[in-house]
Amino acid sequence: MRRFDGKVALVTGGRSGIGRAIAERLRDEGARVFTAQRVASSEFESIAADLADAEAGANVIQAVIAKAGRLDILVNNAGMMVEAGVEDMGLHAWERTLRVNLTAPFLMIAAALPHLRQSRGSIVNIGSIEGLSSNPRHAAYCASKAGLHGLTRAVAVDAGADGIRCNAVAPGWIDTDLNVEFIESMPDPVAFRREIGRIHPIGRTGKPGEVAALVAFLAAEESGFVTGQVYTVDGGRMAKLSLP
Repeated sequence: MRRFDGKVALVTGGRSGIGRAIAERLRDEGARVFTAQRVASSEFESIAADLADAEAGANVIQAVIAKAGRLDILVNNAGMMVEAGVEDMGLHAWERTLRVNLTAPFLMIAAALPHLRQSRGSIVNIGSIEGLSSNPRHAAYCASKAGLHGLTRAVAVDAGADGIRCNAVAPGWIDTDLNVEFIESMPDPVAFRREIGRIHPIGRTGKPGEVAALVAFLAAEESGFVTGQVYTVDGGRMAKLSLP
């Protein structure tokens, strides 16, 4: 028997990148997987939604329950990034980043809790190493992911008595399509990949499937005593001090 046979999972932002890898891993281990994002996915049962809309969370959860009758796993993966410092960003970009990266998971969790309470389900939020530190000009992204890590701990504390677990995964540099395209746009992609590899003790960047493997563990019953944690998946990057 596979770990998620008979389970229903919802993955936001499940059409590409890390979200798609998570959706595929849960499906391959037996789950009925729904994804929610602006553009429908033909690979999974898909719900079109603009997660910046305050009503999207409740609407998506209602759609899953209407079709499947239950919810066991919620993965808040959808996110966005605006590159700008505090002085240059502007309020609109700041607020939209927080709506998508932090408020949308909050609303999705709030709508999902009654159903997760019935299934004694699991929530996994996809944070970032930038919720622990920051790259230049990522003020809103950094703040939103730090907030998501805090929300993870708060939900774990509040919902634990109902048998609901909530954890987060904080990926570092992962070879999503966007990151691969960014590397290929460099004047010397081979040299750039060599340099980016050097900041990781493991000597390379990560793969979406490696994030998905940890998400699957946290969603499964075998991690039943794990909640309120933020797991870094970064090839050791955060552990390595820069050279003097």
